[in-house]
Amino acid sequence: MHRGRRDSVAFTVVVGILVLLGGLAMALVIGLSGAPGSLALAALLAAVPVGPLVGCFMWLDRYEPEPRNLLAAGLLWGAFVATAAALVFQGIGLVGGASERDSLAVVAPLTEEATKGAFLLLLLWWRRAELDGVLDGIVYAGMVGIGFAFTENILYLAAAYNGTDGLGPGGTTALTGTFILRCLISPFAHPLFTVFTGIGVGLAISSRRTWMRVLAPLAGFAVAALLHALWNASTLAGTGHFFVVYGTLMLPALVGVAAFAIYRRRSERPLLVAALQDAADRGLLPATDIPWLVDLRARRHARRWAKSQGGSQAERGMREYQATAIELGYLHHRYLRGTAPSDFSVRGQEHVEELRRVRPYISFPGQVVPTR
Repeated sequence: MHRGRRDSVAFTVVVGILVLLGGLAMALVIGLSGAPGSLALAALLAAVPVGPLVGCFMWLDRYEPEPRNLLAAGLLWGAFVATAAALVFQGIGLVGGASERDSLAVVAPLTEEATKGAFLLLLLWWRRAELDGVLDGIVYAGMVGIGFAFTENILYLAAAYNGTDGLGPGGTTALTGTFILRCLISPFAHPLFTVFTGIGVGLAISSRRTWMRVLAPLAGFAVAALLHALWNASTLAGTGHFFVVYGTLMLPALVGVAAFAIYRRRSERPLLVAALQDAADRGLLPATDIPWLVDLRARRHARRWAKSQGGSQAERGMREYQATAIELGYLHHRYLRGTAPSDFSVRGQEHVEELRRVRPYISFPGQVVPTR
């Protein structure tokens, strides 16, 4: 069996088993957290920000869409594995003598960011081929953070409604306040924290320097844990301090990360143009195809045209060709930068063979490429 396939199987088995165990553990924890009715309501409310957040990260991922099964695995990892493991580690900390305050301000940020970041390390170990740079690290980290926040919000919302959070008698008023705070004002918190780990992993993938490959993920994790700790600590000092931290730290960090992610997304097109043009100069694909591969509007137009000419089968062929060419473009970019993976030749040859297999059965529209 090809090494890449072995690694893929290993990743699937390990993540699948851990998600199953984490899911069972969290089902037990959630089941003990309140009556079925309150839990159902908490789950419904916790799901409100999930769709918009996932949509934001999917928008970032449009140039080279990551495999849906891996994105789903990231969500499930955050929702079950990271939450369950973090609870275990935090329980050990409390047994070891940590106060609840220390647990919230120190132990929780470290354990939660570590358990969330573990998914990215597994990707680095077994599915490195799916990580092409910083944008991929951001997307996967965001998915893990969204999953984690969903499960954690269920627990917080149920505790608020049941009056078991130690902040009051509970009921609708407490539930509403917690929903507004966690699901409307700060639903981005966990994804934002973990994104810094993702940026570190992405920088490690795209760097030629060994020290950068080692330190970047560690630095990303440190920033994630520090930001998380400051956020948690702000909740211990009263509402006023919370909103000060929210306005002076969290919102600027969110805006900064969003601007950085959008910048990286916009840089994908010139990156792909340069890489695919060099690949075309080497005879790996026709240069005339490139405009239909690197522009998102042109891609959609080519797929619609293929469907009008040959039906859904032609559209699938066009989609496969475009996806494979983009994979080749990113791989070739890493080769040009001097950061090609060890299996570069094998993967590159597979991509070229797939392009040559599909190309005779597709054609691009005979008109000017749509422009933005």
